Amino acid sequence: MTRHAAVSIYTMIRSFLARSTQSKALAATRLTSPISSLRFKSTGTALHRYSKVKRIGFIGLGNMGLPMAINLFNGFKHEADFIVYDINQKTTSNFLRDHNTDPNNKEKVKAAKSPLEVAQEATVIVTMLPASQHVEGVYFGKDGLLEALGENHIVMDASTIDQSMATRVAKVLHEKGTKAIDAPVSGGTGGAQAGTLTFMVGSRTNADFENAKPYLEKMGKNIVYCGTNGNGQVAKICNNMLLGISMIATSETMNLGVRMGMDPKLLAGILNTSSGRCWSSEVYNPCPGVLENSAATRGYTGGFGIPLMAKDLRLAVNAAVETKSTVLLGALAQQLYNQMAANKNYEHLDFSAAYKWLSENE
Repeated sequence: MTRHAAVSIYTMIRSFLARSTQSKALAATRLTSPISSLRFKSTGTALHRYSKVKRIGFIGLGNMGLPMAINLFNGFKHEADFIVYDINQKTTSNFLRDHNTDPNNKEKVKAAKSPLEVAQEATVIVTMLPASQHVEGVYFGKDGLLEALGENHIVMDASTIDQSMATRVAKVLHEKGTKAIDAPVSGGTGGAQAGTLTFMVGSRTNADFENAKPYLEKMGKNIVYCGTNGNGQVAKICNNMLLGISMIATSETMNLGVRMGMDPKLLAGILNTSSGRCWSSEVYNPCPGVLENSAATRGYTGGFGIPLMAKDLRLAVNAAVETKSTVLLGALAQQLYNQMAANKNYEHLDFSAAYKWLSENE
């Protein structure tokens, strides 16, 4: 064999090995990358696991649910159609007007007449409802979801409800072969709009969590697996008990400082670079004028309503009674928010109006 021939053969072998290595690396990337697993479709018969999802459903278009539904729709508008349901027909009509804009698909977004219709049309469903009684009605009531759910459905409830209701929903859905996920959120309306919510997820298996995660990621930034069904609600009520307590503490602190003659912005700046710093003081300060885009600065409108905080604190106190846990500050916070929720001048305000309540009732 001539030297020239040997060099040629050597070059061919190196080229073949390089192409083989690249092919293996590409295959590995497709197998391990979450984004690729969602979007890549092979030329053979193996499609990605969400290729059969034709329509996604969303129930509950309130202050939190509406921006969440918008983000979910935008995240999957090229992969699936959408169907929404809310008792407020004006809200659903506005959603259709704003998002049913595809001239080639007049039913890209549909408005359902009942939760049952959502389950008949969609195999992936998200619910975002105010309280346990609303969840019970949507799932188990007349024309509820349960009547049409089956093995092809995955249902994610982002409502904040008591743990017993979450586990009951999961048990009944599991009996029908449906994947049931409890996924309450934290982050407020700002996080819902920005798509940066934290989801605290409970599910029967890690596989169910992984099935739900791509949808939750379109609405949130931090998707945390908390364990079995009901654990998501445990994390949420503990978080919101702390939030309610810290908001009252921040309100008392700001009110005291202002009454003693301190500039509120200066005081907040000192708190937020000192050991008193917390989310309520830094991100959602309850004193008007401290933060430009806060609920306090816009008259405590919008945001997370006082009745919802009162409800979440009741859930926490009830759980404490059941588990024989001591929650002295949690119980006091519950009583204060109960009083505000019962006052017609406060019942529609954001929960940071605790500052307004304290400053007007001293």
